[in-house]
Amino acid sequence: MFTIGDFARYGRVSARMLRHYDAIGLLHPDRTDPATGYRFYGAAQLTRLNRIIALKDLGFTLQQVQAILDEQVGSEELHGMLRLRRAELEEAMAAAAARLARVEARLRSIESEGHMSADDVVVRSIAPVRVAELSGTAASFAPEDITPVIGPLYDRLFPLLGTVGVSPSGPGIAHYEDAPEGGGAVVVHAGVTVSAPVGPVGDTGITVVELPPFEAATIVHRGSMDGVLPTAQTLARWIDANGYRSAGYAREISLECPENQDKWVTELQEPITGA
Repeated sequence: MFTIGDFARYGRVSARMLRHYDAIGLLHPDRTDPATGYRFYGAAQLTRLNRIIALKDLGFTLQQVQAILDEQVGSEELHGMLRLRRAELEEAMAAAAARLARVEARLRSIESEGHMSADDVVVRSIAPVRVAELSGTAASFAPEDITPVIGPLYDRLFPLLGTVGVSPSGPGIAHYEDAPEGGGAVVVHAGVTVSAPVGPVGDTGITVVELPPFEAATIVHRGSMDGVLPTAQTLARWIDANGYRSAGYAREISLECPENQDKWVTELQEPITGA
């Protein structure tokens, strides 16, 4: 039998917390001295304490924790609940990290206002290129809508090409267009350069298309595409300052895309019309 202080030490919690758990009926001591009111706990109670802390740390309220434990959830079921909750928290953390990256990109764009370099932008003619692509629709061109669409498309594209023996012959090319239904929706095309014939690729859902030539203002972005905003806005300011007009969404050419996205190198090719 342990005093409340010893039990708190073994459980890596505070005695104050144990008193609160006792008060709300979540974890009563094994015995309370009627004369002194001192609480005593058994080693077996560490099992319940561990479950309480694990569930609480995963975001469950104490009321939810009590309901779960009072239903006498088994170890296997509890592990499943914890794994599910962990996955939810990891997803939330990833979403928060992506939002933070977008905020940082917006701040960099603000800080760079008035300091763009004309040397960063090159006007050149883009030759026709043949790409094998999968397509999907995003609710808008905002990163938080584009990323969940384009990522899975690319995750599917390369394995599917492998199943039909089509090998990339050049860089990945993402391009965009307004969705027919309007409302700000965008059709996302995730593609890669190939030399295969134009048309459907088996029953994979992949289509080989030939993208037409165009005159483009180009700029190279270094880093994750979550941080592309300052680069894209530098390009937009250059186009406006030099009397050109944008003629559509910029293509994104993946020049280098290692596992570490901070080391990605992507060329933006924005179609323009003359001044």
